[in-house]
Amino acid sequence: MDSMRKTVTHASIPLLFAAGLLMAADPALNQPLEMAGQLEDSRLVEVSGLAASGRTSEVLWLLNDGGASPSLHAIDPQGGALDEVALTPARNRDWEDLAAFELDGEPQLLAADIGDNGATYAESVLYIVPEPAIRESAAVLSAVPHTVRFRYPDGPRDAESLAVDAAERKAYVLSKRDIPPRLYAVPLDAAGDEPVVAELLGPVTSLPAPTPEDIRLAPIRKDWHWQPTAMDFSQDGRLAAILTYRHVFVFERETGQDWYTALNRTPHKIDIEPVRGAESLGFTADGGSLFLTVEQRHAPLFRIDLDRSITGKNQR
Repeated sequence: MDSMRKTVTHASIPLLFAAGLLMAADPALNQPLEMAGQLEDSRLVEVSGLAASGRTSEVLWLLNDGGASPSLHAIDPQGGALDEVALTPARNRDWEDLAAFELDGEPQLLAADIGDNGATYAESVLYIVPEPAIRESAAVLSAVPHTVRFRYPDGPRDAESLAVDAAERKAYVLSKRDIPPRLYAVPLDAAGDEPVVAELLGPVTSLPAPTPEDIRLAPIRKDWHWQPTAMDFSQDGRLAAILTYRHVFVFERETGQDWYTALNRTPHKIDIEPVRGAESLGFTADGGSLFLTVEQRHAPLFRIDLDRSITGKNQR
């Protein structure tokens, strides 16, 4: 829709991000990274998760990184503030991704407490709630009816990337600091007092690996460009997207193919430089576009419209 393609010329948007309007994506996609708007809500200081509403195309949900309140924030596709929903009982130890999906005919949201910079936490937590209706009012409370606690079979891991396959009733988690990153599956139906053990599916070798020089210079340059910071699946299950600090990688899944195999295929690569600090992305409900944003107050909101070669008629 035209309102979602609006070009924003807000004086407070840094020139660095204005330059992003001119960046071309991979020729295979033939689409630019476009400015959709700017995050209006000053409470959104470090957005680490983004998901498109399953209720309406005019709403995106966001969450802040660890240490912030355990809340979900609704915005319009240009970044305007709509609502805040506080989850209870929940704790934002290190929330790093957000997923939207439909389960048993009802739209759901999943807040993923999966960050662990020092790889020291014994378990991670997924908070699953029915997607709230937008009230456009003061923050309200939403009870969390289902919580999934899990641990990794190979010891604690730092992760910022999670996507949900509702048909499989599984969440997929991609580790951040492993080289190559590792993919895990977590059942959404897990219950009980003891954490469930995630299934290690294996390494994802399709993402560009850092060179020894990259690794050596990363602490000096503060540049870990190869690390995955977000992941999402399209609602129809045909596409996956993985965000790193320099690129968006879009994967096509063939009919009957599992996600581990699909994520190890050669992806379409979209260059997002010189954008820095991008740690959240999500497909639109129709799978035709991606939204992404960065970790800062009043951050720019970007949109990538995907080429028809990806979103065309080849249905699963």
